[in-house]
Amino acid sequence: MLDWLIEPLSYGFMWRGLLAAIMVGIICSVLGTYVILQGMAFFGDALAHTILPGVVIAYLFGWPLAVGALIFGVISAIGIGALSQRGEVREDTAIGVIFAGSFALGVAMLSTVRSYAVDLAHILFGDVLGVSPTDLWVTAGLGAVVLLVVFGFYKEFLVMAFDPTLAVVLRLPVKVLRYLLLILIAVTIVISLQTVGMALMLAMLVTPAAAAQLLTRRLPTMMATAAVIGAFSNVTGLYISYYINIASGPAMVLVATAVFGLVFLLAPARGLVWRRLALQTA
Repeated sequence: MLDWLIEPLSYGFMWRGLLAAIMVGIICSVLGTYVILQGMAFFGDALAHTILPGVVIAYLFGWPLAVGALIFGVISAIGIGALSQRGEVREDTAIGVIFAGSFALGVAMLSTVRSYAVDLAHILFGDVLGVSPTDLWVTAGLGAVVLLVVFGFYKEFLVMAFDPTLAVVLRLPVKVLRYLLLILIAVTIVISLQTVGMALMLAMLVTPAAAAQLLTRRLPTMMATAAVIGAFSNVTGLYISYYINIASGPAMVLVATAVFGLVFLLAPARGLVWRRLALQTA
């Protein structure tokens, strides 16, 4: 068992991949608690795909992908936030149009490159084993900013998540805080781009936090539990991908999904099995 754990660590790319997987698992899961509590999963999915044109522009000009993704992600977050405030069309319809149009634009731009099929797969599904030392520093730096903002505005985000009406009564800058949350999601997507890619990004934001929500009602405990689940899922998925030779990003998501399934069935008092037993004994 010990050899099974140690063998992959003899490779430098596995060390870097593990560090990136742990950081991404923690950052995404902590922010993901706000995403699920405020019903913003569709926002997260849309943002994850709307950054593709920015990634492609950076790729075509030889810039770091994170630069193009970050610029376009922040612009998209502000644009989606502004559009969602208007009532001309339904919110989900407007976001869906931006999501599909931006993604199509990115694929069209990428198709001008001969090797676009391989490059698109890398962007969509990530390549955690290709993480460089520079990528680790970028992930750590941006991740620290995200976590500092999350904890710095903890009380404000807490009120918005559980009682939006109270937030208005307390005269909190609700619109500004919503834009800030969208920007944080965009930055988190950039952080996770190398690890799980855009197609699987939503799972990193939502699945560990959703499992944690079934285990606890208190937000601090939910964040901590989600972070543990996210880090565990990513590390386990990386080991599985190493030993059975499958893509690491999907492996991480599948582990997180399996953990959610177990929690959904067995969570004390709230799991499906517990509720069925309670009905039978009632």
